[in-house]
Order: sequence, then structure tokens, then C-alpha cells
Amino acid sequence: MFLKQVAIQSGTFPDTDVYPFCLSILNQTETLACNQGITLFSGENGTGKSTLLKALAIRCGIHIWEPEFQLRCETNPHEKKLHRHLSVTWTQGPVPGSYFGSQNFSHFARKLEEWALTDRPMLDYFGGKSLITQSHGQSLMSYFSSRYQRKGLYFLDEPETALSPRSQVALLNLILRESGKGHAQFVIATHSPILLACPDAVIYNFDGPKIEAILYEDTDYYRLYKAFMTDPSSFIKR
Repeated sequence: MFLKQVAIQSGTFPDTDVYPFCLSILNQTETLACNQGITLFSGENGTGKSTLLKALAIRCGIHIWEPEFQLRCETNPHEKKLHRHLSVTWTQGPVPGSYFGSQNFSHFARKLEEWALTDRPMLDYFGGKSLITQSHGQSLMSYFSSRYQRKGLYFLDEPETALSPRSQVALLNLILRESGKGHAQFVIATHSPILLACPDAVIYNFDGPKIEAILYEDTDYYRLYKAFMTDPSSFIKR
């Protein structure tokens, strides 16, 4: 694998009273091993898994596509500085890769369409079809299927958002196939019990005071979905 380990240097945090440096998991966790082909981050919204994923991608030299305009009524000067307090250990040095986020992807797909007006073969790199003329789920699978055939380190933030369960299974098998070839390594933040079922992947739980490895059957998502499928009526409030 390319990425071997991540160290969180909490002793250098500028202010532990502001986000994201106030998160317990970042202050209590020293290192994360990433020596598997697939590493999964699991946890509820707000636990910091997407924040750490994005910071790690930046620290690994991965460009993150951002829309030109991101107006906000409130700003946090520390929000995008976590990567400065991470260190990474490589097996044989850095490799290229990409970061996927659903909001980033929607904007990227529109820009790609504009570029393709004057350079149609550009679409060949992303499956050969316009990404905006397909359904959102279809365009995602076109992108994933073409992008992950190439050697690299790939970060995905909740890729299941627009995918049907069947498409999630297809994505799971695609990730397993490309990782198994030895040319692609994945770090994925997800709520999907389908993606969390990935064989031989390490799952890190973000719901405790520190980040720790957890078995698939012990994740909250596995337990919740299993209980719901067994007795859905017990979850319905009338």
C-alpha cells in the first residue's frame, strides 16, 4: 500500500476550544494505521470523520476541487488548517490520487461539461459520456469506474449519498477489484452498511472518545439496519 500511517499532532493544535481542534477524537488519538488496501471511517454526523478525511487528503498532496463561490455568513479561520497538524508515513513515497465529495462532484461535472464543448475527448477520461446527462447515480458510477482504474490513493466522502443499494454493491465490488490489483488504495468515510461490509478492510469508529478499530458486526450501522430489518414496526412512531 502507498499510505502506511497517519499521526495526529494534537500538541501543536492552535486552539482546542474551536472546531475542529476541540474534537475529542483528534485530541485523544495519536496514530492511525492505514496498511490495508481499504480503510473505512464510520461514525455519526459531526464526529469528525469527514473533517479528518479531507485534511488527510490535503496532507497527502491531493487537490480538492472547490466551487468558485462559497459565501458563508459565518467563517471559522481554523476550519481548513487541520492538515497542518497531521503527518503521514509512506511505503515508497507519495502517489497521485483524488478526493471525492458529492458537492464537489456536482460542480466538477458541470465544469467538465463546459470544457468538453471545445474538447470532447476530455470525457473519455471519465467514462466517455457526459456526466450531467446521466442520472446522478449513473454519473457517479461512470466516474468511479473510469477514475479508479488508475494507480493512486483515493479519498471518498460518503460516496453512497446518491447511490441505490444495488449501485452501492457495484461500488463495493469495484473498490475491491481495483484494490485487489494492488494499484489503488482507498480511504472512505461512510454511513453505508453495504460499504462497511468490505472484506479485509479496517473500520475505524469515530463515535467514541478516540478513534479505534472496530469489527463490522459491532458498528452502529450494522446493528441498526439488522434490527430494523428484523422488526421495522418497532422503529416506527405513530
